[in-house]
Amino acid sequence: MTAANRTEPLNFFWFIPTHGDGTYLGTEHLSRRPEFRYFKQVAIAADELGFEGVLLPTGQSCEDSWITATGLSVVTERLKYLVALRPGVTSPTFAARQTAALDRLSNGRLLLNVVVGGNPAELAGDGIFLGHDERYEQAGEFLDIWKRLLTGETVDFKGKYYELKGARSDFPTIGQPHPPLYFGGSSDAGQDLAVNATDMYLTWGEPLEQVKEKVEAVRAKALRIGRKIRFGMRIHFIVREDEEDAWRAADRLISNISDDQIERSWQRFQKEMDSVGQKRQAALHGGRRDKLLVAPNLWAGVGLVRTGVGTALVGTPKQVAERLREYQALGIDTIIGSGYPHLEEAYRVGELLFPELGIDPNRRQGLRDSVANEFTVGDYGGSKLASAAG
Repeated sequence: MTAANRTEPLNFFWFIPTHGDGTYLGTEHLSRRPEFRYFKQVAIAADELGFEGVLLPTGQSCEDSWITATGLSVVTERLKYLVALRPGVTSPTFAARQTAALDRLSNGRLLLNVVVGGNPAELAGDGIFLGHDERYEQAGEFLDIWKRLLTGETVDFKGKYYELKGARSDFPTIGQPHPPLYFGGSSDAGQDLAVNATDMYLTWGEPLEQVKEKVEAVRAKALRIGRKIRFGMRIHFIVREDEEDAWRAADRLISNISDDQIERSWQRFQKEMDSVGQKRQAALHGGRRDKLLVAPNLWAGVGLVRTGVGTALVGTPKQVAERLREYQALGIDTIIGSGYPHLEEAYRVGELLFPELGIDPNRRQGLRDSVANEFTVGDYGGSKLASAAG
């Protein structure tokens, strides 16, 4: 990637905390319940600040991503919704109908995040008892059927996991041939599914060399079958105008986490998860508070107690932008960010980091240019009012 490419704006997404939110991890103190009214605040802020879209997580502890995205899509204008598509949890025919309905309702703002799952105990609660690699094999059949349905084909299919006769979806999507498919999986089976069936490969935030190795492996697999695939990264952000303030905020975020909580989480990551990506995240800190800085400005503290992505970029807007440009040079063109609490941190990222990245929020100017502003210096407000009065 050339230097000119590295200055191009990244596609920047945010996160809807459908499992709850708060100021501190690992405690109920200053926590926020997972309620639609709050999700709406975060979504509207992201829409106004210029984020391209939002990711809605999935799982037993989350409000349903499809229903939540449907509600949020009618109160936002530009924001796209990256919603979980769960092979094994639903049928490909029903999923195709859901896809068409939400894509049409949102006027083409639907994106799909293929989630195969990495916690066998949680998957068992959904009636899924397949082994790790089998789940990806099933997902391949699912996506084959799903894509054919959305192109208007009447599908007869008999495979290892699905058998259908005369299946169809009568309503087309706005995005053709179907909404884009995003996918994250660090195992060989996951990477194979990504290059064969999806449009964007997602990695969790890892040190630069680890991400480089992963991107190069996936790109090579895609080229071998004549495909190109895009790359994105999921990561948290703690951005402040002053570097010391940023690191204080990072320390404060985990200040209520006990050593016992860390130990229990570490044991759970090791015993329950068969996700390769989750194990890579846990290995970055090893369950230790003194191993949290894993690369320049890359901090693994979130992962002490949280599943999913456990790393954050911490620092000033300039520092964080430089780290993102390094990932961009590897081929990452999309960032899916988050921060605690998500409403306040959306503003910090949008107002502090976006200018450093050249992201134009296209904000509405509203009354700011024509009436008094209490935060301006001097007689700005008075002169504006006098001009308006004249």
